[in-house]
Amino acid sequence: MPFTPTPDTIRRFQDKICFVTGATSGIGRAVAVRLGREGGRVAVIGRDAEEGKKTVRLIEQAGSQAIFISCDVAKDSQLVKAVERTVKEWGRVDVLINNAAMMTFDSILQLDPKDWDHLMQVNLRPLFRLTQLCLPHMKQGAIVAISSVHATQTTPNVVPYATSKGATEAFVRGLSQEIPHTHARVNAVAPGAVDTPMLWSNPNVKSGKEKITGQVGTPEELAAAICFVASPEASFINGTTLVVDGGRLAAL
Repeated sequence: MPFTPTPDTIRRFQDKICFVTGATSGIGRAVAVRLGREGGRVAVIGRDAEEGKKTVRLIEQAGSQAIFISCDVAKDSQLVKAVERTVKEWGRVDVLINNAAMMTFDSILQLDPKDWDHLMQVNLRPLFRLTQLCLPHMKQGAIVAISSVHATQTTPNVVPYATSKGATEAFVRGLSQEIPHTHARVNAVAPGAVDTPMLWSNPNVKSGKEKITGQVGTPEELAAAICFVASPEASFINGTTLVVDGGRLAAL
């Protein structure tokens, strides 16, 4: 049965302030649009202004408010300014979706240490910093970090990416023990193969080193799971990782 989006009449995020990184395409855009469709006001975080404004228009067409904030998540000063802008605009943060990520495709023996550091600066450090920056403005909030099945089962030449996602899941487990669940819940969602530019531009996929077998998800299917985890319906889910992979790990 094909996926059917939640009807617009369901408003789980009515007047919630949502901060979504990597929201200019793929999973991040689908999440931002769904949050808006369900009543959330969305800070669209990304580097591509044209694509960011497109996401804003999609949210506005769904009847909600959105702002685009240009931000390179690898730069701490820009993270600070992005959160400050959001709080200045709407007074708080209710939902943080840490989605922005990148991959490298060299073996560890060939990898430039600067590339390792940059990947961690994009994939992992913003989860730590945005948590620090947003938590003081949260009450009964939700943090969702986007992990990957690569945290559990990976392929050659993507060790830095897999490492960053394994660390993401460890961060989620640890943070859930540090802060009261009444202040904010923190969870991760681990996608499998999803029909995004990041999947199809992967040189391992192009060369056949990484086989894409079985089901390929859509960004909207991932958005449904991510928004569920961020919603009040998931109030008893905390410190865990939800795998959303169409059964890929089970087949490996």
